[in-house]
Amino acid sequence: MNFIQRKLDLKDALAKKSVILFGPRQSGKSFLVKNMDDSIFALKINLLDGKTKFHALQNPGYLKEIVELKNLSDCVIFIDEIQMCAQMLDEIHLLIEERNIRFLMTGSSARKLRQRGTNLLGGRAWTKFLFPLTYSEVGGDAHYNLPHIFKHGLLPPMFLSSELDIEENLSAYVGTYLTEEIAAEATSRSLSNFSRFLKIAALTNGQIVNFTNIASDSQVPVQTVRQWYQILIDTLLGFFIEPYQGIKKRKSINASKFYFFDIAIARTLKEIGAPSESNTEFGEFFEQLVCMELRAWIGYTRPRSKLTYWRTYSGLEVDFCVDDELAIEVKSTENVQEKHLKGLKTLQEEGIFKRYIVICQETISRKQDSIEIWNWKDFFSSLWNSK
Repeated sequence: MNFIQRKLDLKDALAKKSVILFGPRQSGKSFLVKNMDDSIFALKINLLDGKTKFHALQNPGYLKEIVELKNLSDCVIFIDEIQMCAQMLDEIHLLIEERNIRFLMTGSSARKLRQRGTNLLGGRAWTKFLFPLTYSEVGGDAHYNLPHIFKHGLLPPMFLSSELDIEENLSAYVGTYLTEEIAAEATSRSLSNFSRFLKIAALTNGQIVNFTNIASDSQVPVQTVRQWYQILIDTLLGFFIEPYQGIKKRKSINASKFYFFDIAIARTLKEIGAPSESNTEFGEFFEQLVCMELRAWIGYTRPRSKLTYWRTYSGLEVDFCVDDELAIEVKSTENVQEKHLKGLKTLQEEGIFKRYIVICQETISRKQDSIEIWNWKDFFSSLWNSK
């Protein structure tokens, strides 16, 4: 598979407004733009190019000078990795106003833009996200199976990597984030502490975050741990899933779960191999895969929706909730039993959600009473087909 058709289509959006496209490194942002109709763009600027970045940083009027020389207006300009020169947002704001230029900007870190003030654009740009590969994009590929996904992950170059190269590629990727992204966020003075924290965060991937415990294990203050989690979010290395708050009858836990953005990245940080079905990590990664698919589906098709989870203080839990519509429990088993339905059945008593679903490895999807039991690939297919 040499070309992957991504779910995100930017052409219609750019006809109306500027777009900031965020996505982790190697998620395919530049490749997506490269495969768009080149006639859309009047100008392309790549801030990963050393000379271009140098000129842009040294000259606050760099972009405007190029636009004026070419006499550009009412057109689209592409700027790759905008966070490399966040000061350019001032010029972009001005050119949107004065010349009706629309910009497509990509970025792998929201931190510098937030510090600079992305709101300088004053709602003049839509924010969109490119996620790791989804079932809708590669579900038909022969490699789209759990062993391959758990080993390679779903970043395009990793998913397509050979078996011989994948571990080295993943290690290099994690190292790049540590040296380029994290050190650049002024944590280099405590990089060893941060590295310790990063592994602990990976070991607790998909679990409820206890900042105090993680701070103790990382040997740093709680406030530092909170700041470091924010760096992971800003550099698109991870995300929080917040607790569902609409329950009336039972007191629910009010703490968030944290997930790394990709399974293989979490695995590499944990320093473990791809798990077999007998390992605890297999079930954890299966849950994360469902989380990633739901998050991408929401981001691409219904960005106003919210992905949450539900858990009581007594330990009853439902892994994911989508608004008040879907309550989803994830089980890696090939044989769903009554004990696997306990959380969903308890949540049903609240009478809130429209559908109650178990995602598992059973071969044939079925319905038990009012609970739908879906094979994971069947569920992903139906999800993207709006069923």
